[in-house]
Amino acid sequence: MIKDNQKYFNRLHVLMDAVITALAYAIAWFIKFRLFPDETAGVLDIRIYFSALLILVPGYVFLNYTSNMYSSKRYASIERDLYGVTQSNVILTILFVTGLYAVNQKDFSRSMIVMFCVINIVMDSMARVVIRKALRTLRKKGYNVKHVLLVGYSRAAEQYIDRIQLNPQWGYIVRGILDDRIPRGTEYKGIKVIGRIDNLLIILPENKLDEITITLSLDDYDRLEELVGMCEKSGVHTKFIPDYNSVIPSKPYTEDLNGLPVINIRYIPLSNTLNMMAKRVIDIVGALFCCVLFSPAMLFAFIGIKLTSPGPVIFKQERIGLHSKPFQMYKFRTMEVQKPKQEQSNWTVKDDPRVTRFGRLLRGTSIDEMPQFFNVLRGDMSLIGPRPERPFFVEKFKEEIPRYMIKHQVRPGMTGWAQINGFRGDTSIRKRIDCDLYYIENWSMKLDIKILFLTIFKGFINKNAY
Repeated sequence: MIKDNQKYFNRLHVLMDAVITALAYAIAWFIKFRLFPDETAGVLDIRIYFSALLILVPGYVFLNYTSNMYSSKRYASIERDLYGVTQSNVILTILFVTGLYAVNQKDFSRSMIVMFCVINIVMDSMARVVIRKALRTLRKKGYNVKHVLLVGYSRAAEQYIDRIQLNPQWGYIVRGILDDRIPRGTEYKGIKVIGRIDNLLIILPENKLDEITITLSLDDYDRLEELVGMCEKSGVHTKFIPDYNSVIPSKPYTEDLNGLPVINIRYIPLSNTLNMMAKRVIDIVGALFCCVLFSPAMLFAFIGIKLTSPGPVIFKQERIGLHSKPFQMYKFRTMEVQKPKQEQSNWTVKDDPRVTRFGRLLRGTSIDEMPQFFNVLRGDMSLIGPRPERPFFVEKFKEEIPRYMIKHQVRPGMTGWAQINGFRGDTSIRKRIDCDLYYIENWSMKLDIKILFLTIFKGFINKNAY
């Protein structure tokens, strides 16, 4: 059974890390003092150098353990593994070098320790990649698999089966489903309902399963506590997949309210004060820089609009922003002057006759959006975020599209995740909202930088910008 073998595999993994760390250290020492010896450096006895392994090897294993590097990696990505290896090595190097300074050990080669860090990262990463690929190959061939039984037929059960069948490298085999409401023999993608939930009393004592996954429908949640107790009493590893993914996102977070777990329906990183302040600082600095950088383009737009069509240069339109509050969004005017009611409810389409010839140029190059840098400075908008919409369409979409109003929990942006993925102009609103929700729930400075970078290549000139 896999559950019995996992602990032995983990121990072998620890041993592998210890051996690789010692070998990487020996290679670093050999390169430093045998291949490229430095005659001017202070020379310590070889026994002093290798006695450091009594600190480095356990230290590295401990850091990997605290980073959860010895848990099952069936679901985890290789990128997460490589990040953990790098993190442990860098922390170990910093702590060790700091210790050398603390004990005033001047002759111990710091460059050798840095060399050891690099070599260990490379060797340990390669070993983990090889092991991961070997295990996944074995699992695809039917070895090293986990036998799973689902308790409860629901949308969660179907989604779980979908993911398992799309990822055979995880090594999961679903033996069947138990449910009281669905007739025996009912099948979903080759997985059958094999009996009622009470059959667990017969199945569990046989000890032929590695895992029980509870996938009850919402109507059967009154049995959840009973089933968890039954499964844990048998000693079988138990998981619970809730049947309300349409309500709770993929990354919910919990709070401890004096021992009472509270699940927050949606995690929004920008609700954190420090994150919000950091983003606002970047917005102000970035908007000021862009105002200077793009001033020639804005001057070109100003002159061009004045010469080609009568009316104001700057077009102001009411949009809905943070906390659903309205604000006036600025753009260079690209259309003939219209009546207010037309502006509020008409959607711009391809070859729209209202767009002027010069306005089409401004729209195609996104120069018409540049006055929004002043919206950013005012605090109405951010450089990055969901695009704001007119009140008429907000009222329309909030009734038609689930979770549409969540986008108003952050400042709207000049560009965003939806725009660089092609959802701009007259494109799918639902897909645009999916992109906006992904951005809101996964915000980070790294993601903002990525969007800014991709906007340079995908955002300024876009086939849907008409």
